[in-house]
Amino acid sequence: MKLQSNAMCRVRDPSDAKEETVMPIVTFHRDGQTYRDEVKEHTNLVVRAGIRQFPFPHLRYECGMGKCSRCACVVRAGGEHLPPPNWKEKKQLGERLEQGYRLACQLWIEHDIELEQTDMETL
Repeated sequence: MKLQSNAMCRVRDPSDAKEETVMPIVTFHRDGQTYRDEVKEHTNLVVRAGIRQFPFPHLRYECGMGKCSRCACVVRAGGEHLPPPNWKEKKQLGERLEQGYRLACQLWIEHDIELEQTDMETL
C-alpha cells in the first residue's frame, strides 16, 4: 500500500493484482499413446470423460463411484499432491495401492499429475 500525504492508506485496486490462474496439467498414457491437457482445479477426470471432455475417449471407466475399478490408473507423477486413498480405493485396489494405483473416479485434480492406464488383463 502507498501512503498519501494525509497519512491515509490507499486501498489497493483489485485490477493492480493480476494473478495468473495456473490450471493443472494432466498427462495421461494409454496403449502407447500420451495425451496431455489442462483442466480446472478440483476436476474429476471421470466426470469430464462422461461429458465428452478430456480425457474422453481415452480414459476407461464404467460406474464412476469407486465400485468397479475399471478406471484404475498408475500415478506416475504428482501423487504427493493427492489425498490418501479413501475406503473405496482400499477395497477395490487392495495391494495394488502399493504399486501406485488409484481410481480416477475418486481423484479430484488440484495439481499437475501424470497417470497411466493399462489393459485390464494386467490388473
